[in-house]
Amino acid sequence: MSKFMKAVFVGAALSLATASMAGAQTAPAAAAAPKFSADTPIESLEANATTKAALDKVIGADLSKHPQYEAFKGLSPRQLAPYSEGKVTDAMLKDLDAALSAIKG
Repeated sequence: MSKFMKAVFVGAALSLATASMAGAQTAPAAAAAPKFSADTPIESLEANATTKAALDKVIGADLSKHPQYEAFKGLSPRQLAPYSEGKVTDAMLKDLDAALSAIKG
């Protein structure tokens, strides 16, 4: 392998390592984001008593008792909204975000 090719290979490897380290350094900032939001999957919200209570209060129903729960439980409330025939509104999602962001852990 020529010296030029070795230099190119080493340069590329260093670039990838630097990019990986830069990504790792930004990870703690992402950890500061709220743990729960209207983007959290419904089944995760249902699994926690506090977040389930917030979800039930804002949505106005226990989604786990819906006949189609198994089909949509992997969606977040925000993803479910367009399929809800207007039952999950933007105002509800905003209220849910506010309620969930106040929950710690």
